[in-house]
Amino acid sequence: MDIRDIPLTTIEGNTTSLAAYADKVVLVVNVASRCGLTPQYETLEQLQRTYGERGFTVLGFPSNQFALGETGDAEKIAEFCSSTYGVTFPLMEKSKVNGRSQNPLYAELTKTADADGKAGRIKWNFEKFVISPSGDIHRFRPTTLPDSPEVIQAIEAGLAESAAPVI
Repeated sequence: MDIRDIPLTTIEGNTTSLAAYADKVVLVVNVASRCGLTPQYETLEQLQRTYGERGFTVLGFPSNQFALGETGDAEKIAEFCSSTYGVTFPLMEKSKVNGRSQNPLYAELTKTADADGKAGRIKWNFEKFVISPSGDIHRFRPTTLPDSPEVIQAIEAGLAESAAPVI
């Protein structure tokens, strides 16, 4: 199965997939409301506002697998993200990013190696994957900030790819 065909469920309970974002650069990130890295929401939203009109979106996947970082239900998560960080990017349902009940998207994404050549389990909240329209995937560990040069480079390369004329 192609990664874009994996069924996803939005935080509102609607069915979607990455196919709905096939022409966009997508930054997939497992998020949490109660974590030392939670302030990354602010930068993720800034990326959404900066690049959104050019064909980019963040997709947030709340997860409670690390230190009970996301204990609320869908409504509480959405309210927290909106009222605290002004989040406008799409959020998916709370998901497991590791283990036997792992979200199928994360089962595929975790096959991607990071800059050090390491694939496998998600290490903590706010691990990031930039997916280009051609399907290239770049992996960034939780402490790599969303606006770090390497993440911005991956986003901009994907945007240039999607803007390139078809010959």
